[in-house]
Amino acid sequence: MYITEIFKSIQGEGTRAGLPCIFVRLTGCNLRCTWCDTAYAFHGGKKMSVEEVLGRVDELAGRSEKLHGSQSAVPLVELTGGEPLLQEEVYPLAEKMVAAGYTVMVETSGERYIGELPREVIKIVDVKCPDSGEADTFEMRNLEALGEQDEVKFVLSTRRDYEFAREFTLQHGLARRVRQVLFSPVFEDPGGKWQGLEPRAVVEWMLADGLQVRLGLQLHKFVWDPATKGV
Repeated sequence: MYITEIFKSIQGEGTRAGLPCIFVRLTGCNLRCTWCDTAYAFHGGKKMSVEEVLGRVDELAGRSEKLHGSQSAVPLVELTGGEPLLQEEVYPLAEKMVAAGYTVMVETSGERYIGELPREVIKIVDVKCPDSGEADTFEMRNLEALGEQDEVKFVLSTRRDYEFAREFTLQHGLARRVRQVLFSPVFEDPGGKWQGLEPRAVVEWMLADGLQVRLGLQLHKFVWDPATKGV
């Protein structure tokens, strides 16, 4: 499999934001969102075996092979990208990580079917909004594959995106399907490629509409420079 980076940081998004987490960023993505902040993961990467990836995660977690199954100092691992589900090796990797005692999360664009992942894996599934440039790419079978431990995320760059997310959330009863629905305003690009969406505006819209969703902010971009990689 091809890996862009493996690093230890804090979880920046979702209901586990702020917790220590090890990230495995797989290389490659078949979408091109207008506000993508990980375009460096589209190409290249280092070829690694599933065992090599797991070994590196164990090192960062302060574990050795003989400690598999015991509690890790950093038990939370996220498989991300790019789009991690483009590489078939992600499935045995996720299985081995679950078996090793890690809490495993997979963050995906929502364009790939999530139903082949191990049941224990926490799925963080995007639904692309109109102004992402990748509208209508969501795999609708994912609605039935979602579980009560999973999360659905909408990245919002405009009022139109918000209205789409609101209607999709209500139409498909997302609040009863998953642990949390997240509305995440786009963070302004440090290089000026795109504008951000003011979080306060999203909060005001959410409150006005009485939506039971969570505001999602990219916490790591407040801790480090927004352009910093590997955090």
